[in-house]
Amino acid sequence: MQQPLNRFLLLQPAWLPTVLFIPLLYALGWLAAVPLTLLGLPTDQLSLIGTVLSFVLFLLVMPRWAALRWSESRPWAALGIREAKPQKQPAPAAALLKGLLIAAGLLMVITSVVLIDGSGNWRGEVDATQLTNAVLLCLGVGFAEELIFRSWLWTELQEMIGSRRAAWAQAGIFSLVHTRFNLGLVAMGGLLIGLFLLGMVLARQRQSDRGSLWGCVGLHGGLVAGWFLLQNGLLQLSPNAPPWLVGPGGHSPNPLGGLIGILSLLILLLIQRTAVANALRPSSGARRAS
Repeated sequence: MQQPLNRFLLLQPAWLPTVLFIPLLYALGWLAAVPLTLLGLPTDQLSLIGTVLSFVLFLLVMPRWAALRWSESRPWAALGIREAKPQKQPAPAAALLKGLLIAAGLLMVITSVVLIDGSGNWRGEVDATQLTNAVLLCLGVGFAEELIFRSWLWTELQEMIGSRRAAWAQAGIFSLVHTRFNLGLVAMGGLLIGLFLLGMVLARQRQSDRGSLWGCVGLHGGLVAGWFLLQNGLLQLSPNAPPWLVGPGGHSPNPLGGLIGILSLLILLLIQRTAVANALRPSSGARRAS
C-alpha cells in the first residue's frame, strides 16, 4: 500500500498531487461508505459517513505526506498539532481558548448591532442537545477544516509559491469552497469577501501563535458553534432583517457576508498585525506558518 502512495505523492508536476488529493479522498471515502448501506446505514447519512471516512484517510496519509513532500520528520508538529520547538508556541489549551474568545467577541459585535437595530430579539434559550451539537461543531468542523486549509493546504502552497502568496491563495480557495453560488450577485460577492477575510484572519492567527493550529481551531470552530447557538435559541432574527446586517442566505444567513461582519474582520486583521510581527521577530528563520 505504501508504494502506490509514494508514487502518487511524487507525481510530476509537483502540484498534481495537491490538486488530486482531496477529490480522491472524497471518492475513496464515499466508496468505503457505500457497503455500510447494506448493514442498515440510512442513505441520507451516506454523505456524512463518507466525509468522516475521507477525513480519517486524510489523517492516515499525513505522516507520509509530510515526510515525502515537505521533508519533515515530525509531521504533527509541521501541521501545528504538536508543539514545534524551539518556536515557543502557546499551550494548545491556551491557544484554543484565545481563539474561542476572539470568536465570541466577533459574534458579540454582530449580535449587539442586530439588537440595537431592532432586527432581532434576545431569547436566551439553549438546551442540552443544542449545546452538545455546538461542541461537536466547534471541535469537529474547526479541527477538520483548519487541518485541511490552514495546515495542509497552506504548507503545500508555501512550497510552491512562497508564504505571502500562499496566504492569499489559501484564503481565496477557502472562500470559493464555502460560498453558496445560488445567491444573487451582490450577496454572493459579500459572502466571498467575508470568507476571504476570515481565511486571512485564520492564517494570521496561526502566524501569531508561532505555527500552532489550535488558535485557528478555536476561532473557526467558535464562530460556527456560536452562530449555531444564536440561530437556534439565543437570538430570534426578524424575517425583515436586512442582509447587509445579518448577512446573505435568507433563513440561514451567514453574518460574515454582511457589512458588520466584513468590517469586524478588517479591524481584526489590523489588530493582528502587531501580534504577527511580535511572533515572527524571534522566529524569523522559521520556514512554515510565517
